[in-house]
Amino acid sequence: MDHWIQFWPRTAAVNGEVVNALYIAELAVCGLILMTVVGLMFSFCVRYRAGSTASRANLTEKTWHWEIGWTTATLVLLLIGFVWGAAVYIWLYKSPLGDLEVYVVGKQWMWKMEHPGGQREIDALHVPVDKTVRLLLASQDVIHSFFIPAFRIKHDAVPGQYETVWFKATKPGTYLIECSEFCGTEHAHMKGEVVVMEPAAFALWLRDQGVRESLAQEGEALFREHGCSGCHGENSTVHAPSLVGVYGGIVHLQDGSAVRADERYLRDCILLPRTFTVAGYPPVMPDFSGQLGEDDLVKLIAYIKSLAR
Repeated sequence: MDHWIQFWPRTAAVNGEVVNALYIAELAVCGLILMTVVGLMFSFCVRYRAGSTASRANLTEKTWHWEIGWTTATLVLLLIGFVWGAAVYIWLYKSPLGDLEVYVVGKQWMWKMEHPGGQREIDALHVPVDKTVRLLLASQDVIHSFFIPAFRIKHDAVPGQYETVWFKATKPGTYLIECSEFCGTEHAHMKGEVVVMEPAAFALWLRDQGVRESLAQEGEALFREHGCSGCHGENSTVHAPSLVGVYGGIVHLQDGSAVRADERYLRDCILLPRTFTVAGYPPVMPDFSGQLGEDDLVKLIAYIKSLAR
């Protein structure tokens, strides 16, 4: 049987089970409508065939009650599917906090994964089973799309911004990662694998990588190297907002608006600081766009996030 093309792809995540249920329900509704229409057509063909004695009188008799009933029933089924699908979409794309957070940077033509402890992987992602994994996606060059068919998750990695996606794997094993957005001549070879492991085996894998510094520690070094501590440090003389506890909180801006300090906000504040001037502080922060790559931004943001704990 392994030589046959499988009609239903492997499902190895909670996300996939929910998407499968929705897809099966939609197929069932479409199948019901199809069988009803084809059944009526077949019955009419048989009943009113040439030579049939079926009455053909009252050809202008109205059947509005059947038409209204059929249209209403179809509309209700489709509305139920729409509400269900919208709820699943929101659930899939509203990332929870997660038991593990991994930074994913797409480049022509590879995926680079960075764990909070500093472990790095190329075209591979090791994760524990039955744990919620939150991915922070970024692109170094063009639009890529991070796709794990067995988990039924697919999300674009867009240059200049962060996107988040999550999954909870339910079965240990190795699963394919693909780029599902054409990104250049080697697009077809931009593949990788997710290795889902038991928690104990995953802990051993993390330990065996021989990493000395976490992403937050590397980010702290960059924070000092680029002079950020001179303004945002505890003993700074420049009037700048403290970064302690800023991640996850609400920041009030000079224009009267308020935003939540998530990864997108922190990234934009580093690259385009004049876009988000914090209320009560002068717009004196320099622009770092073009000076920091995605790898450095990941480290800086990891450090700022560590200050919130």
